Amino acid sequence: MILITKPFFPPFDEYEELLKKIWTSGWITNNGPFVLKLEKSLKKYLDVPSLLFVGNGTIALQIAIKTLNLEKEIITTPFSYVATSSSIFWENCTPVFADIDKSTFNIDPKKIEEKITPNTTAILATHVFGNPCDVEVIQKIASENELKVIYDAAHCFGSKYKGESIFKWGDISTASFHATKIFHTVEGGALVSQNPDIIKKASYMRNFGHDGPGKFNGVGINGKNSELHAAMGILNLKYIDEILEKRKEQYFFYANSLKGLDLHFQKVKDQCETNFSYFPVLFDKESLLLKVLEQLKKKDIVPRRYFYPSLNKLGYLNGEAKISEDISSRILCLPLYHDLQIQDQEVIVRTIKNCL
Repeated sequence: MILITKPFFPPFDEYEELLKKIWTSGWITNNGPFVLKLEKSLKKYLDVPSLLFVGNGTIALQIAIKTLNLEKEIITTPFSYVATSSSIFWENCTPVFADIDKSTFNIDPKKIEEKITPNTTAILATHVFGNPCDVEVIQKIASENELKVIYDAAHCFGSKYKGESIFKWGDISTASFHATKIFHTVEGGALVSQNPDIIKKASYMRNFGHDGPGKFNGVGINGKNSELHAAMGILNLKYIDEILEKRKEQYFFYANSLKGLDLHFQKVKDQCETNFSYFPVLFDKESLLLKVLEQLKKKDIVPRRYFYPSLNKLGYLNGEAKISEDISSRILCLPLYHDLQIQDQEVIVRTIKNCL
């Protein structure tokens, strides 16, 4: 079976070697040496001053909202994974949806401005499929209206804007290191900020508010991660450049093979560099998408309707987002992972062509 993605595994003997060290030390959680090493390595790789390794990408979003003391309304995108909006809702804030750009699939800055009210406290935008948002325009809007900015950068490991890590933008960027991501720690996530005081405050929140034995600094939660997960991350980081290069090759194989058909692809704006984390295909009609999906499944190929449905259509959320609703009904992400074989890609391309 060919799935939408598969996790990358480092050589087992390398992981086993780190496991032996964990077994010997007996230290498996509470900011152990591997967690600290991973944080240091990630800061160097991403060229950011402050980073906090946490349990997953969702808890990263929740801690980010708490750290910035957000309340009332947060403007966000309806075209993202559900955690983007549910984290806002979970933290007793109100998600206000601004529609997306039909070519980049990212939140449309013009639509953000239309949604600002006296109750707006922040913008939470997603770099969709690792494609950077209009970060400079969004920052200008935020500064003019005294709003905080959080970026859901779950897909963004390796993405850049003007040659620099996309994690350098916003008050806080959050990452997901889930097994489905390009860089993973099995389960995991991170908060990244240019402001070390923000990360220091978040570090208390990550660990129940603990500030040393018998001391507490505010209210916290258990957002920590383990030595076992950090060890996986340390090893996967060794191979990340190879992983990114392989995905780039696979991405352009799809792009070149499907060129000229009645299909549309995500636009990456000038000075933006995607990490090729997904290959989304936009069909002219939902019926064509469903036809392709059916034929691929007959061959045990499982792409994903990513993101479907548009988040404003969920029962506990609401709002109008016509472009997002339209895009979400017609978009399909094709399988893409490190050891996907070219002959498998050829089958996928041939199936799509036959359906069209």
